[in-house]
Amino acid sequence: MSQTLEGLKVLELGSLIAGPFAGRLMAEFGADVIKVEPPGKGDPLRDWRHIYKDQSLWWRLQARNKKSLTIDLKKKEGQEIIQSLVKECDIIIENFRPGTLEKWNIGYDQLSAINPGIIMVRVSGYGQTGPYRDKTGFGSVGESMGGIRHLTGYPDRAPTRAGISLGDSLAAMYAVIGALMAVYHRDVKGTGEGQIVDVALYEAVFSLMESMLPEYDKFGVVRQRTGSSLPGIAPSNTYQCKDGKYIVIGGNGDAIFRRLMCAIGDRELAEDERFTSNKGRAAHADFLDSRIEDWTKTVNLETAIQTLDDAKVPAGAIYSIEDIVKDPQYLAREMIQQFDLGNDDALKIPGVVPKMSRTPGGTNWLGPDLGEHTGQILKDLLAFDEERIAKLKNEGII
Repeated sequence: MSQTLEGLKVLELGSLIAGPFAGRLMAEFGADVIKVEPPGKGDPLRDWRHIYKDQSLWWRLQARNKKSLTIDLKKKEGQEIIQSLVKECDIIIENFRPGTLEKWNIGYDQLSAINPGIIMVRVSGYGQTGPYRDKTGFGSVGESMGGIRHLTGYPDRAPTRAGISLGDSLAAMYAVIGALMAVYHRDVKGTGEGQIVDVALYEAVFSLMESMLPEYDKFGVVRQRTGSSLPGIAPSNTYQCKDGKYIVIGGNGDAIFRRLMCAIGDRELAEDERFTSNKGRAAHADFLDSRIEDWTKTVNLETAIQTLDDAKVPAGAIYSIEDIVKDPQYLAREMIQQFDLGNDDALKIPGVVPKMSRTPGGTNWLGPDLGEHTGQILKDLLAFDEERIAKLKNEGII
């Protein structure tokens, strides 16, 4: 099958998480993504977390389906290679500090003069404008400034974080959305115009903050940490079962609440007029949580889930990765895949999201060796001969 982004050429500059994750998402659906890395050590992600056969397992995922091209962007000859490559590309992804590419003569103004249709996706901590533009940005800081850290955790403890690089991943998704909207404007509308897609980490996080801003504006409400409950929406919480395990129950729809109460043997509350709408339930959230947990503590997790499934009440266990790899839903949807590493070795990798019926994404290869495709790219796209490639390599440009 063909893939959705087949034929789209992407030049990925930058390292670590946000920019490269955007490149990964495009590569998973067939875009030809050329990842530019500095000669020598390459992207620092190659050495992050758990190393298997001299490669970070995180790197193997983050760079799947990409080609590795090594170029020293600080040197004039390296910059000239980028200027030549941009003639062949549709999109550039970069996540350097604002102004860095301009210093290297490969900023948007320089490159769009060469290719007016180029789309430059710029991911940074604070964006390309504003008083914080030149501050050092990082995903954790973006999560803090964007508002999500203030809400994460329990009210009597310090704010905490999710156990993943949430801010970086959100910014990457907005980067892809923006890039494809820019492609639509350029190609489908036929304008031929490139543009800058400016993604700030803190703004990507802030965009998820639901109604926090208008609530503060009109009522002075400053939403606070509430642990496992969902403020103003009830009942929706985590409850302990008889076997010590926890279940998440979302009984906050009017009809769902009635089914939940009947399922746990509390029909009187199901018919109580105080709880026919969310407003009334939210005002008595602690009371309802207590009644629900009175029931969950009498049954094991498995029984609780089956009972609520039968009643069509949203409920589920809190999965670890050990639970995920055995779950039949994950397996049926091919979200747990085996990738052949050769020599009777294989690696479990996550499947691709979303599922496309006609042009599905997939994993063609895992993160490449440093500079693995340098010669191929320079020969095929720029018609460099072996002598020129050898000279560039001897000079440390590639």
